[in-house]
Amino acid sequence: MLFSVCCLTSTASFAYQIQSRSVMVMDASKGEMLYAKNPYLRRPPASTTKLMTAIVTIENADLADIATISKNASRVAPHKAGFRRGDKVTVENLLYAALLGSANDAAVALAEAVAGSETQFVTLMNTKAIAIGALNTRFTNSSGLPSSGQYTTAYDLAQIMNYALRYKKLKEIIGTRVTKIYMENGNSIFLRNTNKLLWSQGDLLGGKTGYTRKAMHCFVCAAARENETVIVAILGSPGRDDLWRESGTLISKGFEVLGNKAKPDVYFTETYYDTSEIGEASYEKNMKDKASSSKYRKTKRVVSRKTTKHKKA
Repeated sequence: MLFSVCCLTSTASFAYQIQSRSVMVMDASKGEMLYAKNPYLRRPPASTTKLMTAIVTIENADLADIATISKNASRVAPHKAGFRRGDKVTVENLLYAALLGSANDAAVALAEAVAGSETQFVTLMNTKAIAIGALNTRFTNSSGLPSSGQYTTAYDLAQIMNYALRYKKLKEIIGTRVTKIYMENGNSIFLRNTNKLLWSQGDLLGGKTGYTRKAMHCFVCAAARENETVIVAILGSPGRDDLWRESGTLISKGFEVLGNKAKPDVYFTETYYDTSEIGEASYEKNMKDKASSSKYRKTKRVVSRKTTKHKKA
């Protein structure tokens, strides 16, 4: 792996446009980093957690299986779809509620249906994260609600999305704008996707949003143009409007880098929140050299030294 320090005015200018704490733009086909800002910075995942919940569910349950909503699931903290104790819902419909409506009650219900308890399900989530290669991620619940010791990185989140795209059903769900799901008793719930870009970004395949006060605004998505797919992961955006703007900017950045027929240069920026300085570097990354990649991730750890409180948007 080649690593060199460079001073590119255009790179610095672009870096200052990105206000989110941590971002990652990935070439889905090769797993290569196209652009990154603090990609290994640990951040709370908020409801992007539900993407892993969906992966573990689809690998361990049939979509037609019927789950019974427990007292525990019905009483979980909002945001919720509004399931009541005793409601019977298919796993497929619970996946729609969890991924479109970001419903915490659906996430807990899926966890209990698959593993018997959310605690046991979380063990499956963490085992899967390691198998995917998300080695700097740890889950403590299925919903993404605030919890001590739960974290991910933009790098890992992009890996998780890339893995999720293997499943046609998950790809279909995250790309759905609105739908109505039904319970076994005939009652229905209308769901509208929390991903606003589905209405404005024509090349978007889908994504998963997240928000808590500590995590700030989060988003992971995939976009496709012709035969190329770009994944964008954002953690710690200061506002919802910033999140959508930066997502569009980073999608365009990814395709711009892919469009360069020369050897890909990946720009990596480090932002320390107690200074106004941005360090710039570019490197040529050989994705086949996994040992070098692992060594790089260990030596380039970035720590946020200052946090700012943000009110809910």
